[in-house]
Amino acid sequence: MAYQPIWAQDTSKLNKMELVKLQKDGLDVIRTIIEKYALEGYDSIPEDDMNLFKWAGVYQQKPKDGHFMMRVRINSGVLTSAQARALAGIAEDYGRNLVDVTTRQAIQFHWLTVENLPDIFKRLEEVGLYSYEACGDCPRTIVGNPLAGIDPDELMDTTALVNEVNDFFLMNKDFSNLPRKYKMSISSNVYNSAHAEINCLGFTPAVKIIDGEEVLGFHAWVGGGLSAKPHLAKQLDLFVRPEEVLKVATAVTVIFRDFGYREKRHHARLKFLVADWGPEKFLEKLIELTGPMPTRGEEKVVGWTAAYFDGVHPQKQDGYSYIGLNVPVGRLNAEELRELARISDQYGQGTIRTTMSQNIILSDIPNDRVDDVLQETVLQRLTPFPKRFMSRTVSCTGNEFCNLAIVETKERARRVAEYLDANVDLDEEVRIHFIGCPNACGQKQIADIGLQGTLVKTPDGPVDAFDIAVGGILGPGAQFNTGLKGRVKGDDVGPVLAELIRFYKENRSPEETFHQFFLRVGAPAFQAKLTEILTVAS
Repeated sequence: MAYQPIWAQDTSKLNKMELVKLQKDGLDVIRTIIEKYALEGYDSIPEDDMNLFKWAGVYQQKPKDGHFMMRVRINSGVLTSAQARALAGIAEDYGRNLVDVTTRQAIQFHWLTVENLPDIFKRLEEVGLYSYEACGDCPRTIVGNPLAGIDPDELMDTTALVNEVNDFFLMNKDFSNLPRKYKMSISSNVYNSAHAEINCLGFTPAVKIIDGEEVLGFHAWVGGGLSAKPHLAKQLDLFVRPEEVLKVATAVTVIFRDFGYREKRHHARLKFLVADWGPEKFLEKLIELTGPMPTRGEEKVVGWTAAYFDGVHPQKQDGYSYIGLNVPVGRLNAEELRELARISDQYGQGTIRTTMSQNIILSDIPNDRVDDVLQETVLQRLTPFPKRFMSRTVSCTGNEFCNLAIVETKERARRVAEYLDANVDLDEEVRIHFIGCPNACGQKQIADIGLQGTLVKTPDGPVDAFDIAVGGILGPGAQFNTGLKGRVKGDDVGPVLAELIRFYKENRSPEETFHQFFLRVGAPAFQAKLTEILTVAS
């Protein structure tokens, strides 16, 4: 008798998508796309297979008229110049020149058609890139330290570890049918550059004395995630040597696969299992799979920089610098990406790096060539010295392309950042994140100020509006931001945020950051101010 997975032994409580996945593995749709649907066209694709396109890294684009969005996996965000040129070429030939950097270091295309997909898959594979499993109920893009290998603030170079874990899980049918999406992060940067607490599984730098010697390794975090019901990951009482990272990642994934929830799609992420079991029970089950492992060591995360790197900074290699560029709301065009590839070859070592703040880094620039790079025309818009609010504004895709988004976000976020830069004088950067729906791809919950799209009724019909939350942070003292009451019409967001930020500026102590001010005065103070602003406006 063929092996039956634990969750398939009683199908009466499985949700519809689980039944679809029992009939066809999501990875099988990739071959079908290449051999059948690309030839027969969009109208030939049945609904069940369309739902499996996610395993190819592809979603239907709004308004479901035959165009697709694609995400491309970028391990730790590290790209070669050849890969960047291939991506630029795909955007130019098939994606109307649009290139988006996502909050998981991926590259995202729009306007693709099913007829284009086989050639795109081929072009990606030729340069060692894949869209496969960038979406779907499977291990997705592994995020990491974008400065891996050049970072003065890392305990070790995690490039090989991320690649090892990625290569094990990619296209591995043992793990291609998980209860829902599954996100991992691996970083040894002491400023939590891979956002461990919002991943299903995260590894952060740690040390432990073992047999009288200090060993570099990791602590493991499980059960993080955002969306409508966000959870901060829980740290396990576990020390993980570098050579054991894959073993632990495999065990955590097995637990999720075999014990994760499959009854309701909205209650299926690993975070719900961890919340119900608790970290102690989860660790017990983990040790059953891994065998005995050391207990937790000394945590080496000392803060959080939110993956921002704009400016010119020294690498750990003497004589070299990296230049962090601002990509406004994560969007650039094919020619700009191609120019960055040229610059990385001409001045550096052919490496470009994407960040979780939707920005890009040029690395390995000799110090005596930095000024020459700064004179390059493409760096006028993608500047390493952006204005304060534009430098810290993040946005999801929004309803321009996303079928789930309620409101437009990208252009709105850009205009709000420009308004704040023109109207608010502040000597500090405030992180502002826009999302168009509760799925929170723009990571609203970890922002200083997070905005979630909604609609409000007016005499002229419904209009875009936003709910506001304040005070999010990761790293030591991690907490999600707190929602405020009072919806703000889209066209009023800039002026309302300007007043909230002026309230902070006028009442903070010297050198007090936005989050520190939030901790001191609390959400009620912000609520009172927002209520006052909205009352005056009405």
